[in-house]
Amino acid sequence: MHKGYKNNMQVTSRSRLQLRIQYIIFIILFVSCIGLLAWLSTEYTFRSDWTAGKRNSLADDTVKLLKQLDGEINIRSYQADDPTTRQAVEEILDRYKSHNKNLHFKLLNPDLEIELAKADSINSYGQTVIKYNNKQELLNSLNEQSITNALIRLSRESQPVISFIQGHSERNPDESTNTGYSTFKKQLMDKGFEIQNINLLQNKLTTDIKLLVLAAPNHKLLEGEVKQLTDFINQGGNLLWLQDPGDLQNLESLQDLLKISFLNGVLVDNNPSLRETLRIQHPAVIPIISYGQHKITEEIRYNTLFPIANAIDFDKNNEWTTTPLLITLPGSWSETDGFALDVKFEEEKGDIAGPHTPGLALERTLENTKSQRLVVIGDSDFLANTYIGAGANLTFGLNIVNWLNTDDSLIAINPKSAPDLKLELDDTETAIIGLGFLVFLPLSLTGIGLFIWHTRRKR
Repeated sequence: MHKGYKNNMQVTSRSRLQLRIQYIIFIILFVSCIGLLAWLSTEYTFRSDWTAGKRNSLADDTVKLLKQLDGEINIRSYQADDPTTRQAVEEILDRYKSHNKNLHFKLLNPDLEIELAKADSINSYGQTVIKYNNKQELLNSLNEQSITNALIRLSRESQPVISFIQGHSERNPDESTNTGYSTFKKQLMDKGFEIQNINLLQNKLTTDIKLLVLAAPNHKLLEGEVKQLTDFINQGGNLLWLQDPGDLQNLESLQDLLKISFLNGVLVDNNPSLRETLRIQHPAVIPIISYGQHKITEEIRYNTLFPIANAIDFDKNNEWTTTPLLITLPGSWSETDGFALDVKFEEEKGDIAGPHTPGLALERTLENTKSQRLVVIGDSDFLANTYIGAGANLTFGLNIVNWLNTDDSLIAINPKSAPDLKLELDDTETAIIGLGFLVFLPLSLTGIGLFIWHTRRKR
């Protein structure tokens, strides 16, 4: 039996040939698979971004913008001969190219392409020129926010102007204090808007003004100024009206013209668990997590905060199409008897139960088929430097301006945040971590060491 088994194990010349053929076929298939994978890797790209803020991929809003741009986009980025820098720049631009086949880019060395760099007004490494819609823009830094903002500006047919009424202690876009609007102004300018202040005693409102902003006047407007405002509305002007609780400063006629009314009191929401979750210190800082169905709010997925706001009521009519933008929680109410940290709903004292609407969008079609748009918000703090970074406040503000400017296609194209870059801990959490590292961890290691020593000593 051993002999038969040995004969079966003998290798013949035929079996050797078969083994060689199998080996050659295996090598050919293996090399072919490697070559096929190499070819597929050059033709197709697969990316997976696991960061919390998706920082290594384009935001959905940027992708939406790229799909809207039809013409050729040409980008020339002037970089030094540094492989690391050039690779990083190429990765950023490749993300854009993967979503728009009409986008073309080149990485150039300004020391070698002297004439081209001179024509593009390049004076330092790292500058980039973007050309689109027969216009071009020079960028000094290259990231998603700067590229996307440049594409938005280039896609506009003209530079829209936003006029802020001044002269009655309104919110000032030039002020960098906590109550100023300088951050909002910078964001608007980055999006291609021109910002100007207008005094109704010095300048007359005309229909040439694309968008007028009236942001919480603290002094009464004169009758002639109010008439200018109402005439501006009657002639089809677009208006953003931000009104804080309290005196309307002689704007009752404007309120009546729009068929709206501001309710008495201040909106409050004394929900301790919600305030703790959102780290809100005062019940008069109203969180909004429910939005009306409108172009301005349809892409907002986060909460917005409105400090010291009032509710707005409106009459249904055939003249204006009025849409609630913001809806407070059912437990909220309009407090008419002052407010404190332990405020309670008291209907017998005039409190008005919610939910309420602190924001409205109004639209109507004029005789010349032109669409007129207005937005009224019962708060002006949400766009101030202190609160504009809270939740989706900035997104909401930019969406309002884009809608009022009839740039519906650009609504919600805003820079994305990176939520995993910052760790916020309260005092209790900090104390627990401190005790863990300074007390419990050393005691645990000491206990384990004593246990091991005692066990070995017993042996």
